[in-house]
Amino acid sequence: MNPIHFSDQPAEDLHSLLARLSFSQLFILVDSNTQIHCLPIIEKALLADINLFVVQPGESNKTIATCMEIWAAMTDAALDRRALVINLGGGVLGDMGGFCASIYKRGIRFINIPTTLLSQVDASVGGKLGVDFEGLKNHLGVFNEPETVLISQIFLSTLPKNELRSGFAEVIKHGLIRDKAYFESLNFKNWEESDWKELIRHSIAIKTEVVSSDPKEAGLRKILNFGHTIGHAFETFYLDGEKHLLHGEAIAAGMICEAWLSKQKLGLSAEELAKIEAAFFSVYGKITIEESEIESVLDLCLQDKKNEGNSLLFSLLKEIGDCQYNIPISRQEIREAILYYQSR
Repeated sequence: MNPIHFSDQPAEDLHSLLARLSFSQLFILVDSNTQIHCLPIIEKALLADINLFVVQPGESNKTIATCMEIWAAMTDAALDRRALVINLGGGVLGDMGGFCASIYKRGIRFINIPTTLLSQVDASVGGKLGVDFEGLKNHLGVFNEPETVLISQIFLSTLPKNELRSGFAEVIKHGLIRDKAYFESLNFKNWEESDWKELIRHSIAIKTEVVSSDPKEAGLRKILNFGHTIGHAFETFYLDGEKHLLHGEAIAAGMICEAWLSKQKLGLSAEELAKIEAAFFSVYGKITIEESEIESVLDLCLQDKKNEGNSLLFSLLKEIGDCQYNIPISRQEIREAILYYQSR
């Protein structure tokens, strides 16, 4: 597992980290948002002769085309295999920057500095890296651990409200799949007043425990995908339209759908299903899914990486805090779950 360093003074701690590492060149990857809002927080720790490369933000730019630009910049900077990459940004940038570093010259070291709540509680652990391909989320990728991950809640102050709320969905998920008391402790009514520092640490501890026992997602790690089969399909389908959803917004809807499937397949109680619905609807409201859109969403579910052959395998809740994996679900059952969500 990669070492995670929690920091209240990210510039000073990054400076100390870089002083301990031996590297030939430093390549900093940012997007146009983190260049403005986050780079100033750490730039005094960086060397004067860094190579800085800026990409456009957002899931729509998490593509091989953007990777080609990054690799070209790395090549133009004549980075050798002793170079070090720092990825300063959210989950999109960390996934893509880590992927590019892992492929360049068969792999160079990288440090991730996640700047969103979503990337701090989710993408910071587990070494999953990759990009979207032909409209399919994270279709190309590798498992590879960063040199370290530097996490500071200071960066959260740079986020708009909807980005902070997006990350909160993964916090909720961690409670649902592994820690009922954690779920019940969350403040859904006044979620913006949460103790983010404590929640980040607790969520990372949950994910680290799961990933440590199953690094390559052969078994238990699949529970981290609760809500994501249908949620990723929503996210992908609405990516470029007027209903564009952030990751957490899509996953919140996906978790309601998959909680209903949990009731049908594993006997999740009606009371707990109601608790889950109330939590997500109070924070995220409801997205409108047209009848004409459902077939396309179902098609995207078939591309989920957890599927095996023609079987759609889901991670579902037996009860809050107890998630089971490899539960076969039919296309018709997914349709019924989406219709249930829409009826609420």
